[in-house]
Amino acid sequence: MQLNTLLKAMAVSIPLLTLAACSSTSESELDSSSSTSQAGQETGLTNNGVETGGVAPMLSPEEQQKQKLENLRKEHIIYFDFDRSDIQPQFAEIIQAHGEYLLEHPNVRVLIEGHSDERGTPEYNIALGERRAQATAKYLQSMGVQPSQLTLVSYGEEKPLDLSRTDEGFGKNRRAVLVY
Repeated sequence: MQLNTLLKAMAVSIPLLTLAACSSTSESELDSSSSTSQAGQETGLTNNGVETGGVAPMLSPEEQQKQKLENLRKEHIIYFDFDRSDIQPQFAEIIQAHGEYLLEHPNVRVLIEGHSDERGTPEYNIALGERRAQATAKYLQSMGVQPSQLTLVSYGEEKPLDLSRTDEGFGKNRRAVLVY
């Protein structure tokens, strides 16, 4: 009889053990899965690690142009050929981007520094740096930028960007710099 009672007790406790063994997720697992699910929703990921909503919105042509101008304004140096002060076509877009910014912000002023390489006399290089700064200013003024927003200075050969005395170094020193 004792064996029978024992078997009945075991039969009753086995389903309870099975039920306990197959119980639902514990509270700590629920908490971590809840936070993972929330983080996944914030980053666009589902529980399976699949990204959803990952397509960036299309920019309108106006927004694309604005972004392009912002990127161009990050460049603030206009380079010149040897013994020249005319604006080269590859730098026109940079000056135009700065000009549009100045037109949109009439209270902003910019200093235009003219520079040259060290070849030539100091007096000649000061005059050449002045012509480079003036050429940049004239371009901006032709766009409608007010002369009161522009200040010009020539440093000639006094503030070289590159001291290497190579053709490449001289090329870096022949410049106009827009300083806000």
